[in-house]
Amino acid sequence: MSKVLDSFLHENLEDLKKKGLYNVIDPIQGANGPVIKINGKELINLSSNNYLGLATDERLKEVAKEAIDTYGVGAGAVRTINGTLDLHLKLEEKLAEFKHTEAAISYQSGFNCNMAAISAVMDKNDAILSDELNHASIIDGCRLSKAKIIRVNHSDMDDLRKKAKEATESGLYNKVMVITDGVFSMDGDIAKLPEIVQIAEEFDLITYVDDAHGSGVLGKGAGTVKHFGLSDKVDFQIGTLSKAIGVVGGYVAGKKELIDWLKVRSRPFLFSTAVTPADVTAATKAIEILMNSTELHDKLWDNANYFKQQLKERGFDIGHSETPITPVIVGEEVKTQEFSKRLIEEGVYAKSIVFPTVPQGTGRVRNMPTAAHTKEMLDQAVAIYEKVGKEMNII
Repeated sequence: MSKVLDSFLHENLEDLKKKGLYNVIDPIQGANGPVIKINGKELINLSSNNYLGLATDERLKEVAKEAIDTYGVGAGAVRTINGTLDLHLKLEEKLAEFKHTEAAISYQSGFNCNMAAISAVMDKNDAILSDELNHASIIDGCRLSKAKIIRVNHSDMDDLRKKAKEATESGLYNKVMVITDGVFSMDGDIAKLPEIVQIAEEFDLITYVDDAHGSGVLGKGAGTVKHFGLSDKVDFQIGTLSKAIGVVGGYVAGKKELIDWLKVRSRPFLFSTAVTPADVTAATKAIEILMNSTELHDKLWDNANYFKQQLKERGFDIGHSETPITPVIVGEEVKTQEFSKRLIEEGVYAKSIVFPTVPQGTGRVRNMPTAAHTKEMLDQAVAIYEKVGKEMNII
């Protein structure tokens, strides 16, 4: 190994460990459900994005197995050669119906969507107004486009209006896009979409909403855009099939011409092998379940509201979340890591989130109650939180 690389890696890894910023990955033995097993120990799982419990749903497993028997385990090629199966088209038709748009295009992940869609439309002659708390994939997608990135204070509509006016009236840019998460994943707050759309219409901005944590959760499952009744007002609706949908992949929904353009100009679509038959089929089934019933959605919110109230009553700082995402904010990084470690030792798997995922000094343990949790599981988790919180003088 290069001596320079060896020195760089050793020094920086040690520095992360001292600061409490080094992340240890814990492999799960078995399915990622409401209870998981790590190192042979059963833990109540509060760190999964599997909001609706669909990752282990028997209906999804059944159709996935059938797809493997009929189509095999892989798509065999990129979508533009001969990797597009009739299954992919069925999924995209169902997604467009689900999102109330003319068309949709599916990708290998939600991260890929942002790398694909932003750079396919925006370039060095354009500008992007980006919320300062947008997801890393949005930030990377913006950088890849080479457009001018204009950082907007989080959910600050006065700042957005001011910068939109400056960008559009400067004469420097051909196009200006405003881009935001629908639900912000670390704090659980919801984007102010009605105000954003109003400003976008005033200044002719392209609107782009990444709804990774909103789809399946808000709008009776259809997402943040539907929650506000703005399906015909937002140009790009981005979603993932890896969280509430329970499988893997991502998609962009919008006007047919936009989707046609992405099929010929978005590089992850052009140069990555298509999503597997089993995953496509399972995702389609999940969408159908959400379109036919709100049972899982309603159970998710019932559990989330109950869990948040229980933590709040015991004195934990859970921030200002408007969604099932429930942060318990500790602050200092080393203490946050220790808090998470103690919760795990007592039987609750709640992973610490520290810098650079969140700003320094705002370390938290992020909880994701799901539709698959029972009240008994949540009560047990709260009791452990209370015990460890008092032990560490957090409450």
